[in-house]
Amino acid sequence: MKIDLYNILAVVLIIILGLGLIIYFFQQKFFFHPEKLPEDFKFAYDNLNAEELTVETEPGVKINYLHFKTEHPKGIVFYLKGNTKSIKGWGKFAIDFTRLSYDVIMLDYRGFGKSTGKRTSDGMKHDIQFIYNLVKKQVPEERLIVYGRSLGTPFAAMLAARNHPRLLILNSPIYSIERSVMRYLPFLPAKYFVNFNFPTYKYLQSVRCPIKIIHGSDDQLVPVKTAIELSEIQPENTRLYIILKAGHLDVHKFKEYHRILNEIFEDIDEPGEEINFSQTSLNMSHRE
Repeated sequence: MKIDLYNILAVVLIIILGLGLIIYFFQQKFFFHPEKLPEDFKFAYDNLNAEELTVETEPGVKINYLHFKTEHPKGIVFYLKGNTKSIKGWGKFAIDFTRLSYDVIMLDYRGFGKSTGKRTSDGMKHDIQFIYNLVKKQVPEERLIVYGRSLGTPFAAMLAARNHPRLLILNSPIYSIERSVMRYLPFLPAKYFVNFNFPTYKYLQSVRCPIKIIHGSDDQLVPVKTAIELSEIQPENTRLYIILKAGHLDVHKFKEYHRILNEIFEDIDEPGEEINFSQTSLNMSHRE
């Protein structure tokens, strides 16, 4: 039986187009897994002092965020979380910085928690820069550290590229949304179907402050080679830390992670005290 190559090619193209359209129309569900919170929800954390704030970043868009406060802050960590749940669960990770005497700002993206508005690439970037501008009015940028985790890393890199923070820290960074899609669908021209433009690698080219990258060696969601590639964009300005046996969600469960944070902050402050691991997120569950 003679094989009709044209028919085979047509079937392949139809499959690719079909998968592309699925990605296009359902990308919100693929990339974001928000938790909605009622307006009267009260945030409460053990050993953390949090002030809740809400600001309208543009008509019809309200962004809810928390300001975790320390008694004598050395500066502020602008913390950009991952793509799941809300700051209700993410807030507990502020303890890793308040223990170092840094306040923490943590926001919910559009559609997460109490934040409202339609999620778009430009809209999310606008909101994040808007909140950052408010924070800049509270402290000079030389006392501002930008920290991103997972999907928060391109936003963190964007802020560092467009502003002048003291330091950029990327935890389990993604290279870009397109690269993430193509890892599972290597034959799909993702750039034609993905609306969310989050190119960490492009932003890093314009970052002028020191860059610290932390990644788990056993990360199955974002392979460690991604962090290696990102660290090579500005090698003279970047320090890469690889935590052996750590995955994507459990980096904070390794003592080495907290030692790394101590080392990073000691480089910009005076040497700190010995780590009390009971005052870190070491034993906290990411899924709570």
